[in-house]
This record gives sequence, C-alpha cells and structure tokens, in this order.
Amino acid sequence: MNGLVKAAFRLSTLKGLATPLKNTIGKREFTRTLWHMCKTPDSIGISGLKLEPKKASLTCDCGCGSKFMHTKGERELVEFLTEEIVAERKAQKSKTIPAEIDGFKAKLDGAEVELTKTTDKEKIVIYFNINHSVDADEEAEVNPSADKPNFAEMKSRPQFEVDIVRGSKTVSFTCSFLQGQPAEGEYNDVFGIDELLIFEGEYNDKVYAVAGDVLDGYLYDLLMNLLEEKGISNEFVEKLSDFSTAYEHSAYIGLLEGLSKFTTGK
Repeated sequence: MNGLVKAAFRLSTLKGLATPLKNTIGKREFTRTLWHMCKTPDSIGISGLKLEPKKASLTCDCGCGSKFMHTKGERELVEFLTEEIVAERKAQKSKTIPAEIDGFKAKLDGAEVELTKTTDKEKIVIYFNINHSVDADEEAEVNPSADKPNFAEMKSRPQFEVDIVRGSKTVSFTCSFLQGQPAEGEYNDVFGIDELLIFEGEYNDKVYAVAGDVLDGYLYDLLMNLLEEKGISNEFVEKLSDFSTAYEHSAYIGLLEGLSKFTTGK
C-alpha cells in the first residue's frame, strides 16, 4: 500500500512539473510567431514568390536632382540662387571679357588682372584685383517713387599699380580712383597717385616709397603727365573701370553658380 501511494505521489508531482513547462513552451511559440510577423518580406517566401523590400528614395524633392536630403534653408537658398542667376545674366552689359584695352593685353588669374604693353624701350604693366572694388555709381540718380526706379549702377573702381620697367629698373605708381567732384581750380582727374617708388630687380619691403599727397605739387602734375604719355590717361582709366566692372560681374555670377552647385551637391 505504501508503494502504491508513493507511485501515485510521483505521478502527481510529474504532472505538476509538466504544466508550467507546457505553458512556457506555448509562450515561446507565440513569441516566435511575432518574430515571423516582424521579419522583412525579402526573407519570407510566399508560394515560391520572393518579395523585394521597398527602398526609400534619396532624391531631393526640390527639383535639383540631388541625392542629398535638403533642409528648408538649403531649398530656399537654391530657389533664390536660381532666380538671382537669371536676373544677373540679364543685367550683364558685356557677355565677354575683352582680350585687351588700348593695346594693353589682359591676363586674368582669378580675381587678379594684369595688363601689359611692351615697346622697344620699356614694358608697362598694370596690376589690380577686383575683390572689394565695387560700389554704387554716385552719378546715377535714384528715384524710388518712379514707376521704374533708376537704381544706382554698380561700378568696379579698383586700386591699381602701374610699373614702368626699363631693363632692371622699375618706376612704380600706386593709383586709385578719386571720389567726389573736384574743387574749384583743380583738374578733373579720374584717378590720382597714392604712392611712388623706384627699385632695381625684384621689389622688397626695404624699398623707400613716398606718398602722393606729400609730393611737391608741380612734381605731382609732371608725374601725372608722364602717366598720360604712357597711355594711362583719364579715358584709359575709365575703360579700365568698365573692364573691371564686367569681369567682376562675371566672377560674381560664377560665385552664385558655384554656391548653387555646392548646395545641391552637384
């Protein structure tokens, strides 16, 4: 009798242990079913058909065709640049940059310009940089109340250097455009001499230079006459300004186009 009781007790104990094990197995199967539901379609075969997962498009919605997702600021910048480039191209007075000005051959290197004229006796070289050379034309009249206001024209008036080279010696002038109207009794010069120096060989910081405004008045006039004889007259300097204005405008449009391409990732 004791043996039957012990056997019954063992059987009851085994059933008790089997119940929680069965519940555990049931939970694991349920969890695995959720895992199957969460799997991507490309790993599930349905009737022998393999479904490819849909990939999100990286193409920009702003119409630029870029593979970069743009921020709001970038989209607005691209839209503005597109309109601005069109407007600036319409406003261009000169589509091409002249190869020379009054016999001075032009050499362009980024923002730097070199104009050169060579004779049997000497070489005259003019250097200037178009950066930070633009301001509004003071002579243009601005009438905001008009139907079509005549806004001031942007003109490039860079400071420029004139080197007169004979052999190994160079006389160098630093010149700039004069602002405002000349005083009574003064010549109506477009430009003036800021600095004068002379050196042999290559220029270095040890070379003495004198400011134009401390030169003797008569000497200053003689130097201006010398420049005019070399072709650096008021008329030539006006043409230099027109050349610089056209080149600066072209460079500005190029900058806008470069900024647009950078923003769109092209």
